[in-house]
Amino acid sequence: MQAARWLRDSDSDLLSQRVLPTFAANSNCSKNLIFMNKPIFFAGGLIAAGMLFTSGCAHTCCDDHGHNHGKAAAGPQVKQLVAVVQPTAGNKCAGTIRFTEVDGTVYVYGEISGLTPGQQHAMHIHEFGDATSSDGMKAGGHYNPEEKPHGLPGTDARHAGDLGNLKANEEGKTVYRAEFQNISLTGPKNPIIGRGVIIHAKPDDGGQPVGNAGPRIGFGTIGVANPKQ
Repeated sequence: MQAARWLRDSDSDLLSQRVLPTFAANSNCSKNLIFMNKPIFFAGGLIAAGMLFTSGCAHTCCDDHGHNHGKAAAGPQVKQLVAVVQPTAGNKCAGTIRFTEVDGTVYVYGEISGLTPGQQHAMHIHEFGDATSSDGMKAGGHYNPEEKPHGLPGTDARHAGDLGNLKANEEGKTVYRAEFQNISLTGPKNPIIGRGVIIHAKPDDGGQPVGNAGPRIGFGTIGVANPKQ
């Protein structure tokens, strides 16, 4: 049979030092705390008391106005992603690439400079958005969740990350426009958010396994674009 008793001073100190600060930091829960001016029934000592104090927080959520909600509200829908391309070590490739999804089609628009004048350069989405290496190698390989062979745009059998080639003008600049149905911004079909964009030194010739595109001269992580810009 459970016995009722008042909290000992040591229990009160432990609660005030370890338990209450945790929940006081969460304004949603701190409003529902049961303070220690009533007897507490112990089944397992202080742990049971902690459970009693927080039982109201485990199943409810209330906002700053005290309104209760059954579940957390969904965040705003992601409408556009952006990758800011920075040059890898010893290169000058830089620019911005934007991805916008409308009715299942992802439209890609990019402005890139620092390319070899008059030359084509391969551009791919890679597995990781990891920019912690100066050569872009921590981006991993081509993004290919469906495990298809490499290919150029216009072919069904290609990696999700195969974006084809850029064509630089005589100033080493280019504008890239394309649209794709085999990727999405955030899912469920081959989501690209958090991946990396790589621009290569050479053209993608469509060959296996990754197009013979040469070194990585530019890299950008694909993140959420500010919808107000």
